[in-house]
Amino acid sequence: MKNFAIKLLLILVAAITFAVAIIPSALAADKHPFNLDDYSALRSARAVAVSLDGKTILYRVSWDGTSGPVDKHEWRLIDLNGQNSRKLDLPEHFEPSGFTKEGALYGIYPVGKFPQLAIVPLQEGKLVQILSLPSGIRSATISPDGAHFAVLADPRKPDPLAAVRTVASADETSLYVVSVNGADGGWWCPSLTDVTDIAWSFDGSQIAVISQWTKIGHHELHSFVDICSASGPRRLAEIPDGTSGLAWTSNGKELVFASTTTAVLTPEHIWTIPVSGGQPVDRTPDLAFTAVTLEGDPHGNIWIEMHKGVVIETYSYRDGKLEPAYHWPDGIIQGLPVYSKFSSAPEVLAFNVDDPSHATNIAVVSGDQLQKITHEGDDTLANVNLGEVKTVHWTSKDGIKLEGIATFPAEYVAGKKYPFVVLPHGGPEANDAFGFDFIVRSISGMGYVVLQPEYRGSTGYGADFLAAIYQHFGDRAYADVDSATDFAVAQGCADPNRLAIFGWSAGGFMTAWTVTQTSRYKAAIEGAGITDWLSFIPTSDLWQVDYDARLQEKDPKPMLQFSPVMFVDKVTTPLLILHGEADARVPTFQAREFYVLLAERGKTVRMVTYPGAPHFPQLAEQRRNVITEIGDWLKRYNP
Repeated sequence: MKNFAIKLLLILVAAITFAVAIIPSALAADKHPFNLDDYSALRSARAVAVSLDGKTILYRVSWDGTSGPVDKHEWRLIDLNGQNSRKLDLPEHFEPSGFTKEGALYGIYPVGKFPQLAIVPLQEGKLVQILSLPSGIRSATISPDGAHFAVLADPRKPDPLAAVRTVASADETSLYVVSVNGADGGWWCPSLTDVTDIAWSFDGSQIAVISQWTKIGHHELHSFVDICSASGPRRLAEIPDGTSGLAWTSNGKELVFASTTTAVLTPEHIWTIPVSGGQPVDRTPDLAFTAVTLEGDPHGNIWIEMHKGVVIETYSYRDGKLEPAYHWPDGIIQGLPVYSKFSSAPEVLAFNVDDPSHATNIAVVSGDQLQKITHEGDDTLANVNLGEVKTVHWTSKDGIKLEGIATFPAEYVAGKKYPFVVLPHGGPEANDAFGFDFIVRSISGMGYVVLQPEYRGSTGYGADFLAAIYQHFGDRAYADVDSATDFAVAQGCADPNRLAIFGWSAGGFMTAWTVTQTSRYKAAIEGAGITDWLSFIPTSDLWQVDYDARLQEKDPKPMLQFSPVMFVDKVTTPLLILHGEADARVPTFQAREFYVLLAERGKTVRMVTYPGAPHFPQLAEQRRNVITEIGDWLKRYNP
């Protein structure tokens, strides 16, 4: 009996061990690669504002769904400890921006065709419109004492014949200041007509303003710093470059902002200027990363969005010192921290955090680290088998040290060669961040290895690396992107006979340009890409002279040397072109011109446009179709 009992026990232990061993495999078998339905269902959470007492966070839960406008959402409040999340019953179309000192919500509400400023008391839920400007408003910022709003708006009256004509003119944005009850409103410093950033002084008596030359009527970008009050502006400086962010520092004695001295327009260093007057000073001349933008809280802290390669962290600047402040392990912090706008509020910060395996959610400071307090999207992704995502590094043939993000398909087997997509980012002065990317996950879910290269011109690697793209998008950046494919092939994960390239916007240009330079790719997908620099630079809705500021009438050759339309006869790769029909960033004729030239030469090309869509589609069914078109094209030409 004793021996029998021992044998029985051993059998039971073996059975339990076997059962435990197969549970992970069974669970993995129940999961599936990321697909369209996962994208449509995936929810995320983003903090919007912190209450006066610092105990409550207003946040937005978003998802795209399967049809209609994307970014479907609901508004919620949550306690700082992550407890007591509750949905708000707000008027339809009201978009809250923050809290008033009395605890109500203020934000934008559409009245007819124009957005206006409104307040919704949480207890009553009844909207009160406190402002009605002729052309509506663009944003509103409450003062540190809670007494006034600073509103950015178009000061002009609408064209009474707008239904039958459109008169070409430069956009205008000016500053309007009004009491929180809607009284005593008026235009401050009306001579400033292209305002981009504002910052209330600590006592709420003045507003620092950055304005620019309008794009229409000027060839180059210049910025201006003013101190504005009800009596008018006081000019501090003219800056022959772009800027981003604005805040008061040094107890109100200085202003701080991000700017640059390079030929590209993307701010990357921290600058200050005395409020009493003087020259702006670069406080970070040796910065190895990119300080993209900044903001100041009412306690004098300056928070900076710092790109460090593919990672985004929060830095602080105070008393002339730039220091790391907060980071999210194995992921990124999206944008700047969220805090109460009132000087009497406690110092409470909320962050929107992201990583390759989780949707965006909210984290707060706990000790010296960040702790997540929302978990939107975890239920959807619990059923998804997500492949590994990691940063990779290589050196190009030109000796350039490069970085990228590699995403592998589910059940990836090392040593096996997979179909491959190189995916250059848009911008181009931007970076791929180490977060959750639904397009990349969708492509890797089709069984592809995807590599996102941070080519010269990307943020996160210092000013020289960023500025290297000026007048060299078609050679330096192209060489870097192509070297990413070389790297993937050399690593053994990319099948050299199954290579594809896909990109959107500036990445769309890189795709269109690449297929005029090489036939190594079996399939290519170009989304909203630039194909003709000569016509693109003056017709885009944003400044584009950071590609090349030379005047085209002096010599068109610099604009044509990297224009894909000039080399259509070289194309042999099957090309899919995707573009929004209402795209003002890269006008749709860029796609049409390239498509017609390719088609009349008998090239394999397909063009799909999306009615009413801007630079990237804003309807869920259109976004789903983008993924479907990509998948079908890859399956047909690069299976």
